[in-house]
Amino acid sequence: MLRITALPDVPRWAVLAAHAVPWITLPSGLWRVALVAGLPVAAEEQRGTGEAVYILLLSLVSEGLALLTLGLVRGWGEVVPGWVPVIGGRPVPTMAAVVPALLGAAGLFGLLGWACYAQIAGLGAESGVTDSTAQSALLVLCYIPLIAWPPLLTAVALAYYRRRTACASPEAA
Repeated sequence: MLRITALPDVPRWAVLAAHAVPWITLPSGLWRVALVAGLPVAAEEQRGTGEAVYILLLSLVSEGLALLTLGLVRGWGEVVPGWVPVIGGRPVPTMAAVVPALLGAAGLFGLLGWACYAQIAGLGAESGVTDSTAQSALLVLCYIPLIAWPPLLTAVALAYYRRRTACASPEAA
């Protein structure tokens, strides 16, 4: 059976949610890599080296940010790893992890809202991303999992906050 590592006091649902986030961002990143590689996934190929670098960096940054969600359920999200210069070995302040996670989730909710609005309003419909039904289906299959990213990140961040602050509450004493 697959072993998922996390701190012992993390709820199982939070561990599963945190580990799901990098997997749900992966298909869209792979779609963008396929676009840069020249595979027929879109109506137009990407234009130029600058655009290719941007597309690849977008994929790397997205996946990197998704992987940071794991810090909310693992030890390196509570104590900075020793190999980090200057601050290695120090505890991570709870709010230093929670605030960026919730701000990121708010930004993702905003992007999701904008994408839904743009789709409903037909923005960009005249310059479609895809040529065929197969390309459209692949695009949707690769991007639809991203809908789960903001709620999963929010839930894991709140579980992290609750777990890290529960010890300090008067009821725990």
